Amino acid sequence: MKKSLEMSRRTALAGIASLPLASCMGGGASGILAPAQPATTGAGPAGYPVPSLDTIAQRSGRRFGSAIASTPGRTAAGSIQNPRYTELIKAECGMVVAENEMKWQTVRPAPDVYDFARMDGIAAFAQANDLALRGHTLLWHRPQWFPDWLNNYDYGANPVQEAERLLTEHIRTVTDRYRGQITSYDVVNEAIDHDRNMPIETSLSRAMGSPEAVLDLAFHTAREQLPNGQLVYNDYMSWEPAHITGNRHVPDVLRLLEGFRKRGTPVDALGIQSHIEMFSIDPATGVGPYAEREWRSFLDEVTGMGYRLLITEFDVKDKALPADIAARDTKVADFSRRYMDLMMEYGEHLDDVLVWGMTDQYNWLQYFDPAERDDGLEVRGTPYSSNYEPKPLRTALARSLAG
Repeated sequence: MKKSLEMSRRTALAGIASLPLASCMGGGASGILAPAQPATTGAGPAGYPVPSLDTIAQRSGRRFGSAIASTPGRTAAGSIQNPRYTELIKAECGMVVAENEMKWQTVRPAPDVYDFARMDGIAAFAQANDLALRGHTLLWHRPQWFPDWLNNYDYGANPVQEAERLLTEHIRTVTDRYRGQITSYDVVNEAIDHDRNMPIETSLSRAMGSPEAVLDLAFHTAREQLPNGQLVYNDYMSWEPAHITGNRHVPDVLRLLEGFRKRGTPVDALGIQSHIEMFSIDPATGVGPYAEREWRSFLDEVTGMGYRLLITEFDVKDKALPADIAARDTKVADFSRRYMDLMMEYGEHLDDVLVWGMTDQYNWLQYFDPAERDDGLEVRGTPYSSNYEPKPLRTALARSLAG
């Protein structure tokens, strides 16, 4: 199951990456949230609830934000060219992150060519609207997310030296361009080989002798560039029981983080993507199965090593839930509230919270095969409906951030 899910995920994300991105505890965790009771004190100028999610988050010293895109697209997480979407972003968020615009496929189409037009659009939008900007990502260390030229690159007679040059030049070029604006980077994204349960091999790692050599160099270079920046390893882990999801990713990530510490690699935080999955229903609760003990054990180990935490890409896969919208939205909200309340227990270690899109319409899960619903209905895994209406999930996020 693990392998088929991973392949489907790769296929879905490949579709996203190939799109034209032109310039591209209150009520208690066990309670069910009412579907239409947003935690607000009124409405802001654009009609959205107040206080905003970012305002609530800032009360505990963190920020709330969302992924955003430079142009509209089938799976883009909203666009700076969509006025209605940007109004929602400005109303609710204090931070944005580019969904695809900083990845190698976009900013480095050839070894000696950089194209920052799309990312510059995101950066300008953030700056004009006083929004913080995160960097995602300096290195997605997986061959399927390398540009073709990098997978097929001839490293010549001195492969170690040439690979180091390519990588350090890339990181320095990107961080120099957004110096002073981006201070938190996903330096490395998803570096685990799920078939071998160890760091993945790429053209860079083969040239340099090991995946660890590549990852360590990426972080050391980023630290040289950003002595006071937040350097993040970003990956997806699941809080559902492994016997339900087939997920063995958590121990692999722990081994990677332990290796960073042993080698003195300057990694500050773990980015927890938090694409939480409702693969099945717990008959006792009517929602998904929880693995709170296991998840706390994981978080305890991560924070015990001195890492901080971020929630970087939150959304919900509702495939196992009924078609009825009110019932589905309620269960999504309850499931999310359980997860977020647990994460907030680690508040002294937890920094910013970001969702991977604010509305269902632009959320990538609509086109991610394992997440697509058998009934063909829209996945409802974001805080707002495709009609820009706040959902019970928005209420759940507000209450957890406040709690």
